[in-house]
Amino acid sequence: MRYRFLTILLLAPLLGAAQNRLKLWYNKPATQWTQAIPIGNGKIGAMVFGGVEEELIQLNESTLYSGGPVKKNINPDAKAYLPQVRKALLEDEDFSKANELTKKMQGLYTESYLPLGNLLIKQDFKGKKESNYERKLDLDQAIASTSFAVGGVNYKRELFTSAPDNILVVKFTTSKAGALTFNVSTNSPLQNSISSTKTELIVKGKAPAHVDPNYYNEKNRNPIIYEDTTGCNGMRFQFRITAQLKDGQATYDSSGLHIKNASEVVLYLSAATSFNGFNRCPDADGKDENALAEALIKNALKSNYGAIKSRHLADYQKFFNRVRFSLQHKGTDRSALASDVRLKAYAAGVADPDLETLYFQFGRYLLISSSRPGGPAANLQGIWNKELRAPWSSNYTININTQMNYWPSEVTNLSELTIPLFDFINDLSITGKQTAQEFYGARGWVAHHNAEIWATSNPVGDRGAGDPVWANWYMGGNWLTRHLWEHYLFTGDKKFLRQQAYPLMKSAAEFSLYWLVEDKQGLLVTAPSTSPENKFFDKNGVQQGVSIATTMDMSIIRDLFSNTIAAADVLGIDKAFRDTLIAKKAKLYPLKIGENGGIQEWYKDFKETDPLHRHASHLFGLYPGYEISDQTPDFFAAARKSLELRTDLGTGWSKGWKINWWARLKDGDHAYKLIRGLLNYVDATEGNGRQGGTYANFFDAHPPFQIDGNFAGTAGMAEMLVQSHLGYIDLLPALPKVWTEGKISGLRARGGFVLTLTWKDGGMQHSEISSTLGNTCIVQAPVRFKIKGINKSPEKVAGGYRLEFSTLRGGKYLLIKD
Repeated sequence: MRYRFLTILLLAPLLGAAQNRLKLWYNKPATQWTQAIPIGNGKIGAMVFGGVEEELIQLNESTLYSGGPVKKNINPDAKAYLPQVRKALLEDEDFSKANELTKKMQGLYTESYLPLGNLLIKQDFKGKKESNYERKLDLDQAIASTSFAVGGVNYKRELFTSAPDNILVVKFTTSKAGALTFNVSTNSPLQNSISSTKTELIVKGKAPAHVDPNYYNEKNRNPIIYEDTTGCNGMRFQFRITAQLKDGQATYDSSGLHIKNASEVVLYLSAATSFNGFNRCPDADGKDENALAEALIKNALKSNYGAIKSRHLADYQKFFNRVRFSLQHKGTDRSALASDVRLKAYAAGVADPDLETLYFQFGRYLLISSSRPGGPAANLQGIWNKELRAPWSSNYTININTQMNYWPSEVTNLSELTIPLFDFINDLSITGKQTAQEFYGARGWVAHHNAEIWATSNPVGDRGAGDPVWANWYMGGNWLTRHLWEHYLFTGDKKFLRQQAYPLMKSAAEFSLYWLVEDKQGLLVTAPSTSPENKFFDKNGVQQGVSIATTMDMSIIRDLFSNTIAAADVLGIDKAFRDTLIAKKAKLYPLKIGENGGIQEWYKDFKETDPLHRHASHLFGLYPGYEISDQTPDFFAAARKSLELRTDLGTGWSKGWKINWWARLKDGDHAYKLIRGLLNYVDATEGNGRQGGTYANFFDAHPPFQIDGNFAGTAGMAEMLVQSHLGYIDLLPALPKVWTEGKISGLRARGGFVLTLTWKDGGMQHSEISSTLGNTCIVQAPVRFKIKGINKSPEKVAGGYRLEFSTLRGGKYLLIKD
């Protein structure tokens, strides 16, 4: 399918007033981690609590994981069970037996993402109370700050993590000369030692060789092991702290850094690990973390605070300022309220359009802060984690969550930030070939439910302890390749498609060709097959997870085959393989509609054990896939019915996915209802069942914290305003009634287009389209329009008015309401 598109760029002046309100702020220090302010540069992550006398800055380094490279031959008997599983399913329909046999095809659990340590700052104000307290995060600058007054003296701390200098910076200022006297100390939950020189505080440490997932707790088993006598020991890490003073004194010893009678102090913190790639032992073959951390500090000291801050701002704003979003309203400007108070009011039903655009931009901020070229991909918590055994190991959960992290990257103009994901996919394909051969005797590459920085691709479960409903899922790699194809559609980068994307897509398709088998009807199916984390009742009323040809399996394989066929056509290569995929695709087990009117989730119309399950994986074809749309009206209606049956209940990330589904269904009001649900205030100390929501610091509440809900929420808002997956650009396809007037600039559409949209009273007023590739464009709007300089009239279609026209590379085209 040839994509023909149009791009819309910013027409109106920059939304300066709206951007000035882009901040989170609080009138008291954080007492819980999910109240603290996150900052990051893709390498260093920090959570800023904003204490007055005792400040805590919790630290992460994005490569700091337990373990080492994936071991080989961890389950040499695995592939012998595949024929037995298939017989149990395809011939005997014995799901219980298939479930037990499938467990025998599991490998080891993934390793865990770890905290680096804590930076502690103590200022003794001798019992005096503070006033005029404020801590805030300016999203347009990626700078956190804490300010207060004590005894008539004003104090301020300014913090940021610079990507160009890879350094954490904390600047202390005061209104009274010589009023800064404080102590800085550190600690780490990992094995470590602390030393000092005349100018630096140095923390050296070692990560464990293995950490069990937080949900796996076997008796008589130590979940944290530092020494691995059979393989590779854990990676080393280091962080260093030094200070630059305008005046006063700084002394260093093993207890910390001591500042006395200073007027201005700048702390620099560097961090590094010995991680040297997914396939090298970080101990025996690791990088020199000492040299890396030392060089970063020296480079910072060669510069100055002003220069480092300028480089930070230029680097960050080149990404952040690409998209501006404002919603007009007649109500009260609520930005003067502390953000937690404001969020609570919003959750109680108060209208606050600026809070919605703030949340949208916060998602973009988090992606810029947690995913940078040269670093690892954003994990389940981005780069922020305080736990030694984090929830779900804070790894890459690739049955939805990792993919969801990158849904906003292309459409919200952060395409380069997906490079870490592409690097991860490449690593995963290498271990995935090993897994395909060792576990199944298959060609191509495969990845399952969990991975981490070591690119684990096998089904996890400690060789039989995992539940196959999540452990034994075979479509993780296939789904990830969709991001490669999407990147090409948005950028038109044929070199990327030829050299990186297509080989990975083809190899994933090769595994799928092997994995598919014929059922009794002669259709190609997957067996074994699961619908991630959901179960059904078999004919005997027994709960089951393992079956045949789940809808998600078949939808992902159809999607992969379609994308690989299209990529081969674009590149003009591999005709024989392309033709094979076309033939096999025609024989794939099809989508079906169940007796309840919804999309059928399994091979048969089984009854679900949990009709309100947070996953609705059978709707993959609606979003992020393209298979279900208004061009397939029966399935489109059935998808809607499926969502109605699931209801709007769900964890944070589940609500985020539902926003995107309702946007694809072009029901903006329902999508908006879920935005309200996603922004439901969640107290850090309380659970809330299936409700999900948002913590005080705007982190997504699964609960607990998972960052994917933030990213899905941002992507969903963009999907409500522009869609381009069906071969044309659809403007305002799911605009909710409450967004009566607004502007957004900088969104991207497939085909190499950048968009500016302005609307009022539910209809487009004017838009600007900029074409970066010179492709033919088809644009659709809800109102009749004309294009300045083009003497053509749009045709009336079901969704409004549509017009096709040619564009020039670098050309801009103005759409005006007729």
